[in-house]
Amino acid sequence: MSIEFLLTTLIIVAAPGTGVLYTLSAGLSRGRRASLVAAIGCTLGIVPHLAAALLGLAALLHTSAVAFQTVKYAGVLYLLFMAWKSLKETGALTVGAASDRRSDIRVVVDGILINILNPKLSIFFFAFLPQFIAADDASPLFTMAELGGVFMAATLAVFVGYGMFAASMRDLVVGRKTVMTWMRRTFAASFVALGAKLALTDR
Repeated sequence: MSIEFLLTTLIIVAAPGTGVLYTLSAGLSRGRRASLVAAIGCTLGIVPHLAAALLGLAALLHTSAVAFQTVKYAGVLYLLFMAWKSLKETGALTVGAASDRRSDIRVVVDGILINILNPKLSIFFFAFLPQFIAADDASPLFTMAELGGVFMAATLAVFVGYGMFAASMRDLVVGRKTVMTWMRRTFAASFVALGAKLALTDR
């Protein structure tokens, strides 16, 4: 495993995106445990994309306009749904002092769906991981799975870091009505912006 792969992975994982935003909002709304659960959910959402790349299904998304557009717009709709939930002050995206009754499983499921409904992840694995596999590798699929595992581990570690930071800032925002209102609006606007970016994304 090359240092280039590790550095590239860290840069990609640390770049703000839907998973980072979801983990931050979970940490701000419910604290450390919620941020950890959200990070796990987002990490598990990578598994189907890695499996698709290993099975060659990512090539279908890359070559089929219908398949790509279907998954893409499902992702856009889900991001808009997350924005709506943020504004409605319900679920894991609520930044408030009241106890959130959402189960850990529900938080994990939302995290998984956020990443599953992003077709660019499958294409990313399809195009990214093979670059770090030697042409004479005797077990390229095993190596690809190993690199994917490292990518997932890095994702979990970085997202947990983001979540813990958000949770540590929670006391500064909870109970302050003006701050909470703007936090909800910011999260909602961010989800809408990410949805718009995804909608405008080509294969």
